[in-house]
Amino acid sequence: MVGFEREIPGTKQVETALAIILGNVRKASPLMRIHSQCFTGEVLGSLRCDCRDQLDIAMTEIAEERCGLVIYEYQEGRGIGLMAKLQAYALQDMGFDTIEANHALGLTADCRNFHLPVAILHYLNVRSVRLLSNNPEKFRALINGGIEVVEQISCEAPPHPHALPYLRTKKERMGHTLKLL
Repeated sequence: MVGFEREIPGTKQVETALAIILGNVRKASPLMRIHSQCFTGEVLGSLRCDCRDQLDIAMTEIAEERCGLVIYEYQEGRGIGLMAKLQAYALQDMGFDTIEANHALGLTADCRNFHLPVAILHYLNVRSVRLLSNNPEKFRALINGGIEVVEQISCEAPPHPHALPYLRTKKERMGHTLKLL
């Protein structure tokens, strides 16, 4: 693991991430996942999302290949933070979807920009990756940052019934490539 932090340009805020690296990621195009922290899913076992399952899938696939990396960003709740995420959960309990809840709080649907993962890849001299993600914004951020995405690989777990509304919103309103079997 290698820790990274940088000041967000134009602010006094600092963003942080861990690069969890297995093998020589400078060879060929390693498997790579950009993963945002999800305290509620990863630590508390919330069934509202698929975050823990996606992290497990990525770590397993990277371990099987014996090469790859996960860039674990501290961007809880698509970048809104834990307190706002809990407020958004309360709104979702009242019938809002995840995007509507964020908007009701005065926030965008996704507050992340993925500049730090791009900078980490450049620092590590990784110029191309096979991206484990369903999120088109991660794909675009890498391409726009000069990282070649030679393949985008689905990172989809069987959905839990409690997560279906959230996943449907990600698919239908955010363009995530989900089958939702």
